[in-house]
Amino acid sequence: MTCTFSAEQIQSLSAPLDRAKVRQREQGRTKVSYLEGWQVIAEANRIFGFDGWQRETIEVHCVNQAERPIGREARPGWGVTYTARVRITVGATAHTPVIREGCGAGHGIDVDLGQAHESALKEAETDAMKRALMTFGNPFGLALYDKQQREVTDSAGESTGQRPASNGTRLIHRSPSPTAPNATAEASDDPGLTPLDPAVIRQVLATLRGLPRPVLEGFTKAFRKRFQVPEEATSIADRILQKRHHDWIEAFLVQHAAVPA
Repeated sequence: MTCTFSAEQIQSLSAPLDRAKVRQREQGRTKVSYLEGWQVIAEANRIFGFDGWQRETIEVHCVNQAERPIGREARPGWGVTYTARVRITVGATAHTPVIREGCGAGHGIDVDLGQAHESALKEAETDAMKRALMTFGNPFGLALYDKQQREVTDSAGESTGQRPASNGTRLIHRSPSPTAPNATAEASDDPGLTPLDPAVIRQVLATLRGLPRPVLEGFTKAFRKRFQVPEEATSIADRILQKRHHDWIEAFLVQHAAVPA
C-alpha cells in the first residue's frame, strides 16, 4: 500500500504550530485560541499542494432564523444560525486518499436577511473545514487542543507554553487607520468595521500573492465589486483594512481552495 504523504509532508504535519499564526477571541469569560480560516487554507495549499486536496460540503442546515435588534440603535434585523458538515480529501489522485470530516456552526447578524444567511452559512462551512483539517496535525490547530499548548512555538522555535497568543485582542485596541478615522468608534456597533492589525494585513496579502493567476484575477474583480473600489484605483491592497474585508476574503478562499493551480 502506497503512503499518501511524502517525507516532507510528514515533517510539515509533525512540526509545532507557529505562535504568530494563532489568534484569540473572547468567549464568555475566557479567551479562546484559534486559527483563521484563510490561514488554514494557506497551510493546506502549502503542505498538500493547490491540487492535492479537496473540500466538499456534505450537509448544511439552517437551524435558526429570528428577528432581533442590531447595534446601539436597536435597528430591526435578523439572527441566523447554520450547521454544516465538510469532508476533506487529501491525495485524491493517489491509491490511498485520506478522508476526514468535521462539523461546525455559524451565526449571521444583519439588517438584510440574505446577508445574515450568507454570513452564517460561510462561517459554518469554514468552522467545519477547520475541524476536519485539524485532524491532520499541529499546523492546522491540533496543538491548540492541548491546554498547555506545548506544541505551540514562537518564531525562534521555543515552546511558549500557556503564554497568551500574540495579536490576540489587540485588533480592537490599536489606533484607527488613517483612512478610516471613525472605524474604532463605529466598530462598537458593527464588528465588521474593526481595523485589522498590520500583521494580519501582511499575512492576507502574502496569501493572495500565492494564489494562481486566474483565481487572483477573479478575486480582484469580485473584491472591487463587493466593496465598490473605484476603477481609477490601480490596486486593492491598500483597501484591505477592516474585519469585514478579512471575513469576505476568508470566505472567498474557502470557496476557491480546491481550484487546481
